[in-house]
Amino acid sequence: MPKTLFEILEVIPDEQVINASGDAIITAPIVESADTVQAGGVFVARAGRSVDGHDLIPHAIERGAVAIIGSKPIADLRVPYVQLIDPWAALGELAAAYHDFPSRHMVIVGVTGTDGKTTTSTLIHSILRIATGGHAGYISTIAADLGGVTTDTGLHVTTPTAPEIQHYLTQMLDHDLTHAVLEMTSHGLAQGRLNGVDLDMAVITNVTHEHLDYHGTWENYRDAKGLMFDKLSQSFRKGGVRVPKPLEADAPELMIPKIAVINQDDQSADYFASKPADQVLRYSLEKTSDFQATDIRFEPGKTFFKVNGEAYFTPLSGLFNVYNCLAAITAAHGLGVNLATIQTGLAQVKAISGRMERIDEGQNFTAIVDFAHTPNALKMALQAARTMLPEQKRLIAVFGSAGLRDVEKRRLMAETSAQYADFTILTAEDPRTESLDAILAMMAKGCETIGGIEGQTFIRVPDRGEAITRACEMAQAGDLVIVCGKGHEQSMCFGTIEYPWDDRDALRAALRGTPLKTLPTAQG
Repeated sequence: MPKTLFEILEVIPDEQVINASGDAIITAPIVESADTVQAGGVFVARAGRSVDGHDLIPHAIERGAVAIIGSKPIADLRVPYVQLIDPWAALGELAAAYHDFPSRHMVIVGVTGTDGKTTTSTLIHSILRIATGGHAGYISTIAADLGGVTTDTGLHVTTPTAPEIQHYLTQMLDHDLTHAVLEMTSHGLAQGRLNGVDLDMAVITNVTHEHLDYHGTWENYRDAKGLMFDKLSQSFRKGGVRVPKPLEADAPELMIPKIAVINQDDQSADYFASKPADQVLRYSLEKTSDFQATDIRFEPGKTFFKVNGEAYFTPLSGLFNVYNCLAAITAAHGLGVNLATIQTGLAQVKAISGRMERIDEGQNFTAIVDFAHTPNALKMALQAARTMLPEQKRLIAVFGSAGLRDVEKRRLMAETSAQYADFTILTAEDPRTESLDAILAMMAKGCETIGGIEGQTFIRVPDRGEAITRACEMAQAGDLVIVCGKGHEQSMCFGTIEYPWDDRDALRAALRGTPLKTLPTAQG
């Protein structure tokens, strides 16, 4: 339904509006990319790190933009222009207003944390799909389930743009979905991509070392995660939301308060618990909490545990996945889901793309691809791999560290592998415009800090395809090769170009004896 520009601007506080030169009829979405402007739409120009959107205003108008929103004073445009103090923060609210605030008509669960976001989101979504009879969707860094329609959400891990999120939520409503799980990254929260989302539950997995290149300090990074919890008190729906449909046939209609779900074992637990919420639920493996896991038992491809005396099973491996299951169990209980549905929902998630994903080409050793790209995630992945190893067998780890990202992480990840793996192969992982040799040198020093000896306990192989092949050639019967850092991602960046790359394909090729190579630039 068409709206006027002034109608959409009503969601922006008056003090944020510097100037508005005129009204317009809006018949197409509000976007932040001039290349995606549709006739009748609005282009929001922002001054980014590398590109100033204000320079693209003529292109947006040529494509049919009927209004422009920006932060700089501009006169004599052919279309109405609105100058805001912070278009970046306003974009999500504006996009939500154009789409009639879709999140206000659903139960929205947000999931954030350094590690485990995608797995936890997938587990909660699996439970809610059963509980609602298929009326639950999700938006993760891998894909979006819009209700019978699934779409990819990007090459690299990221939260979709604010207009995309509102568009996805609108499609969910069009497919009669009542619940949605949204994975929320620190970048997405800090950049306002989740603005305009009315949140009912905030779930945190953990906060460990990551993204300090962007956030500057660990405290800033934690605070970015905290923005999700702030949304509980900023919600349009104060005091909770009535579930659109009963979660189960025998479940009573209920009001869901604004709920915070917190990992009691994480160092930031009290920080997140201090955020205003109607209800705070805590989960733990180590401390007394609302939902505590005990009696954990690992078997090949199976994990058993109890929570508050009730038995659960997951096909996912590793102690970190017990934490992910605990978060999902806690969230589901908070949403009023019954025990049997939670147990079934957990058991049905047998694998998650690029997360401890086994690759089998008939080899006599175990080969795994995992997304672990932080020191903590790598530690958890290697510890989980250890539980799969027969005695006297070796764990061989292959990974790198990205260019133009957190530099300290390079040393920390190398130290972690030197401590928990029997052999480490350091290689390329999105070096971008940095020198790959320099990155690998920093990582090599990290291995040496823990007593690693180059040539004996670790080596450098710049070409990632060759590194994966070397690991497979080294592996003997019963060993385990784990390739970490890329997981589900479909590209690798050299210079400023994203080239097609999939660790799973590379590992399959290596196991078949037809190794893939990365680019010649990987050597420099």
